[in-house]
Amino acid sequence: MKTKSSAKKRFKLTGSGKIKRKHAFKSHILTKKSKKRKLKLTHTGLVHESDVNSIKEQLRLK
Repeated sequence: MKTKSSAKKRFKLTGSGKIKRKHAFKSHILTKKSKKRKLKLTHTGLVHESDVNSIKEQLRLK
């Protein structure tokens, strides 16, 4: 079974087995967004626990 190309480009596995992701809304139209908001969007976040099973399936980790 092949992995979903879209998923392998967007998600990475951490050392503890959690799934890391980037925030959306940071690519363009940045003039109206505050500096604080843009800074928060720069940092990575973790995938919500309700979506973990779906993403693991797409990455063929299950």
